[in-house]
Amino acid sequence: MKQFKRHLVTSALPYANGPVHIGHLAGVYIPSDIYTRYLRLRGEDVIHVCGTDEHGVPITIKAKQEGVTPQDIVDKYHKIIGDSFKGLGISFDIFSRTTTPTHYATASEFFKKLHDAGKFVEQTSEQYYDEEAKQFLADRYIMGTCPHCGNDRAYGDQCEKCGTSLNSTDLIDPKSMISGSKPVMKETKHWYLPLNDYQKDLEKWILTDHKEWKSNVYGQCKSWFDLGLQPRAVSRDLDWGIPVPVEGGEGKVLYVWFDAPIGYISATKDLTPDWEKYWKSEDTKMVHFIGKDNIVFHCIVFPSMLMADGSYILPENVPANEFLNLEGDKISTSRNWAVWLHEYLEEFPGKEDVLRYVLCANAPETKDNDFTWKDFQTRNNSELVAIFGNFVNRALVLTQKYFDNKVPAAGALTDFDRETLEEMPKIKKAVEDYIEVYRFRDALKEAMNLARLGNKYLADTEPWKVAKTDMERVATILNVALQITANLAIVFEPFLPFSTEKLLKMLNTSEFGWDKLGNTDLLAVGHELGKAELLFEKIEDSVIDAQLKKLEDTKLANALKEYKAEPQKEEAQFDDFMKMDIRVGTIKACEKVAKTKKLLKLTVDTGIDTRTIVSGIAEHFEPEQLLGKQACFLVNLAPREIKGITSNGMILMAQDADGKLRLVQPNEAVKPGSQVG
Repeated sequence: MKQFKRHLVTSALPYANGPVHIGHLAGVYIPSDIYTRYLRLRGEDVIHVCGTDEHGVPITIKAKQEGVTPQDIVDKYHKIIGDSFKGLGISFDIFSRTTTPTHYATASEFFKKLHDAGKFVEQTSEQYYDEEAKQFLADRYIMGTCPHCGNDRAYGDQCEKCGTSLNSTDLIDPKSMISGSKPVMKETKHWYLPLNDYQKDLEKWILTDHKEWKSNVYGQCKSWFDLGLQPRAVSRDLDWGIPVPVEGGEGKVLYVWFDAPIGYISATKDLTPDWEKYWKSEDTKMVHFIGKDNIVFHCIVFPSMLMADGSYILPENVPANEFLNLEGDKISTSRNWAVWLHEYLEEFPGKEDVLRYVLCANAPETKDNDFTWKDFQTRNNSELVAIFGNFVNRALVLTQKYFDNKVPAAGALTDFDRETLEEMPKIKKAVEDYIEVYRFRDALKEAMNLARLGNKYLADTEPWKVAKTDMERVATILNVALQITANLAIVFEPFLPFSTEKLLKMLNTSEFGWDKLGNTDLLAVGHELGKAELLFEKIEDSVIDAQLKKLEDTKLANALKEYKAEPQKEEAQFDDFMKMDIRVGTIKACEKVAKTKKLLKLTVDTGIDTRTIVSGIAEHFEPEQLLGKQACFLVNLAPREIKGITSNGMILMAQDADGKLRLVQPNEAVKPGSQVG
């Protein structure tokens, strides 16, 4: 394997038009933090860079919606995102932004160098133009009807309802989101990076030289190559961004996907004057952590830019994760369907590591995965509390009880003692092997196996029983248990930094370093331990119910917001309406129809008679809710046999925007049989 002197780890720049949610964390930031913390524990030369991506159309749209400037938006979310990362213990060496003077200068110089070397091609094309606003429209500034699903609020680059990628020219009846007018096509000139010039080198670099890459990354790159790479625009007609720094660039800015990855370079420049050794030395290992939606930019576009420059190294790996869903539904910023990090930190104080653990244990490394609050609770209570926390607490409390809180000396080891201790180096090797190939979920599972090992050891040796007859044996058992505990403080540090810091305090010792993992003499005989505390605490049902209620409220708010009345039915004549005999009736009895989920049997006083009506409303009403209620009924509907019951009529219902049914009824009591018309 190739040997490296240093590591450069980058995490995808979060977009500064909203907070960070659990999908971002599971896809990018928790994996990158685990990897970086692991390398630091090993004593490697490593820097971890990130920052907010602060240019592009969505930010200008957000600014217009809120009546503020784009700078106000990015300032607001840079702070929220940065504070959230810090609160979760994401250990960047620098968290920068793409609006810094260093970044503006770096991106401008990068473009100008490629421009002056003739690396771009200039092309004129027709794009949508808003004649009222007097500006060209980026795809996100155009809205129309999706040709695939009929959604009349599809953007010019994607329909968020059906997920189809679009060109703005695909939209039916397009409108400008600035003025609301219909845009026209107008010629404009832009600079393009001819990706096709670099396809052969990219194919060799990825398909031949890096077959070890994750299959989703490798496969997506191959599909792009199979289609044939095309020139890609690196400028846009906008006023928010880095101005194109050459003649003819007036009114144009660098395309956000050209400027954003350069943010990794500018952040490194602000971090260290030795930035070039991390970006231009072949003995540096560069790793990009991203989500799968960014694969093309980090594996094809940005590497093409670096190849065009000629002085930079290429990433050694780009371990992209798949997507994380929430309670069976796709996470959506626009629909507020997410668990936001800054809200989690407020609502779950002291439980940062619980979220880190669950998102890593359930990481979408090979396929899309689902976060549920019940799984969150189960993993905390059944794994962190019942396995890891339980073992640590027993080991420390028993030492306090029997040996005055000091590490006892081990006597002669039994075969079981030796077999238990011999498992630790094996677990260390397994954790290392998994982390080195970016399989953090499996690495965490191995780390938890060390806690399982300790739990089993105490359960099998039962020192609380042995204490009645053989305190020398108890001393040996607890020495072994404490050495396992100290090893847990090493193996979990990349995954659960807050808990391991707490554990080190309980052990009354400082950080050991990764090379000590697997050692059986980490705590010296006679070493005084700190105060034992619970490492984790149970999460009650009421806490989870509150989070589920919060999501239900979001779902209801979305339904109300997105509600659109059904189109008018075909025209009816007055005589058609007059055929319907609609009357107010009183429900005298109500019961569920046996062996069905949806049917209720109603006994109704229609004023004409008392009759039976069967209706499929059982999922919306309990029988007792309807007793004595008045409602409107169609009484001259032809009888129909339903589950062996003859139904004579139909109860009228209104379906609300949230899908719930409501009775159609008079606003005050009337005589049964009163006609509606």
